[in-house]
Amino acid sequence: MGFLPKAHVLVLAVMVSVITLAAVSRASAGEFPTHSAASPLFGTWSLDTSRLPMPTDQRPKSVTFTFADAGGDKWVTHVDIVYTPGVEVHSVSTATLDGTYAVIENSPEADHVAVERPAPNVLVMALQKEGVLVSTRIYTVLPDGRNLVETVVYPGTNRTPVMRANHFTRIR
Repeated sequence: MGFLPKAHVLVLAVMVSVITLAAVSRASAGEFPTHSAASPLFGTWSLDTSRLPMPTDQRPKSVTFTFADAGGDKWVTHVDIVYTPGVEVHSVSTATLDGTYAVIENSPEADHVAVERPAPNVLVMALQKEGVLVSTRIYTVLPDGRNLVETVVYPGTNRTPVMRANHFTRIR
């Protein structure tokens, strides 16, 4: 996979900036509690696979994300995907919250990740494979604390930027 043309990179950057700004604005307006030291993102989240934009028979059976504090301003992400019984992917990364790339273990999609948390309820994640940015993801916990939206931006067919939203529910 080659690098995206500059125009596409600019479009992706603008889309990510607008989404992040909206989420940060909501958090700073007091819609999310900030009195807790623990992030509202911490916990285990289950993807609503019925809403994925693909045929039912191609969807994974389950996807769960677990976000946790690793201490020392580090963030741990576990991703568990079950395609069918016996066909599973279990990925893990530990990264600082300063945008520095860290290794992802056992992910078919990416080999490095960089994360920042611009607001208590928002995590911005950049995924890279073999030195190429493959997607940017913005995780936003909704005010109810039980729902999370993952906004994914990536180069689609003919490198045209694609944006989609995935919906998760807190299970722990």
